[in-house]
Parts: sequence; structure tokens; C-alpha cells
Amino acid sequence: MKKWFIGVLAVVIGLCLAGNAISADPEKECIDMCKAAVKLVAEKGVDAAIAEINKKDGSFVSETTFVILFGFDGVVKAHALKPETIGKNRLEDKDSKGKAYYNDYITVAKAAGSGWVEHMWTSPDKKEFPKKTYVMKVEGQEMAVAAGYVVK
Repeated sequence: MKKWFIGVLAVVIGLCLAGNAISADPEKECIDMCKAAVKLVAEKGVDAAIAEINKKDGSFVSETTFVILFGFDGVVKAHALKPETIGKNRLEDKDSKGKAYYNDYITVAKAAGSGWVEHMWTSPDKKEFPKKTYVMKVEGQEMAVAAGYVVK
């Protein structure tokens, strides 16, 4: 009886946790992470922000999104999940529909200060998904942060 109760309790807790994860608002998470990254740059400086954003297990990486930091010249400054892109210019990168999404990131950041960019994302197994990415200018810097999520 005791084992049965523990088993049922574990299932109920698991369903509650899964429900919370599913009901989380990915747009809010992207906005909140970008705001936190911009605040970190303002309070601790660019180098400290780069170090923190680059931590794969840090506060700027979650189950559904992560923050990148890049210059208005298109050069990636911080990217925890693709460190091989750090120092590389991404202005020529295009999605599967030919959209140069980094150009759009920079245009939004410069013109509006923040906003959403929609583009396609290719998964590691080569499946295509729409993606929404929130971009925010870092005040006083020629750079921006971005965090996006796959729309399913």
C-alpha cells in the first residue's frame, strides 16, 4: 500500500511539473532573459556579461531558449550553445527561406530598441520549424542580445 501511494504521488507531482513547463510563456521568458542580459551589461560590463552568457549551465540558458550577444557589425560575442560562432560575422547567415535574420535582428534593435523577428530554424536532424526571436539593444553599446523559441 505504501509503495502504491508513493508511486501515485510521484505521478501526480510529475504531471504538475510537466503542466507548469508546458504552460510557461516562451515569449515572456525570451523578453525576461534579454532584459536580464542587458541589465548585466549595464551593471557588470561587457566582459562579465560575455562570461555569464557563455555558460552552458548558466542563467541565460533554459530548456526552451538561450541568449546570444552580438555586435551591430554582425559578430557574435557570446553564445553558450554554439561557442564556435563566437568571433564570427553572421550577417550573411540565411534561413531556409533565404532570410538574413541577423540583419533583421540588427535592424530591429537599431530602429525600435527591441522587438520580434520571425524566421526559420533547422533542427540538428534537418527538420524546419518557425522561430520567433526577441531582440533588444544594449544601451550605450553598438550591440544587442537575442533569445528565441521554436514555434510548434
